[in-house]
Amino acid sequence: MSSDPVSRTGSEGASPDNLSEQIAEATRHQELADPDQGLPFLDRAVNRVVEIIGGGVLCTIVGTIFVNAVSRYAFNYSFNWVEELVIYLTPWLAMTGLFLAIRRGTMIRIEYFYEKFAPAIRRQIALLGNIVSVGILLFLGGISFHYVTLFGGDLTVHMRFFKGFSTGALMVGGFGAALAFLVILVREARRESR
Repeated sequence: MSSDPVSRTGSEGASPDNLSEQIAEATRHQELADPDQGLPFLDRAVNRVVEIIGGGVLCTIVGTIFVNAVSRYAFNYSFNWVEELVIYLTPWLAMTGLFLAIRRGTMIRIEYFYEKFAPAIRRQIALLGNIVSVGILLFLGGISFHYVTLFGGDLTVHMRFFKGFSTGALMVGGFGAALAFLVILVREARRESR
């Protein structure tokens, strides 16, 4: 009986270690690649602006939580407005992420049943899904607009900042995401008409 490890090979003769390295390399390449490569200038510019806004919001959230944690444990002092700031910035972070996910086609979806349909039916299902998404997001934007007009002038407890800033993210994000889906619908219609 040999003490050498048993060598297992896949269907193409690659060892499991080599396969895991290949998967890690492919994943690393995908994560570091420019998601907007090959897009027209205007599309890239819009996505970059939204990325900068989302990145700024994320850095603000992480930075204020870090400073508050250090202050609490190092100086026994906590800023009472940090939690409020994080709560009011989180919808902006979510909406920038939603907008970019729609624009880049990276929304999480389960396609198990979808793939079982014929391509012609899949196109119709995708069209219907995009139309329903536009309707739901326009509804979200409209309801948020109504809420902002009613209560947006109210001030927050600690920061004394307008509450409409937070809810405005749902309004701007809802309308922006609906617009992103509409752009997809128009592009699909143009592609099919050619």
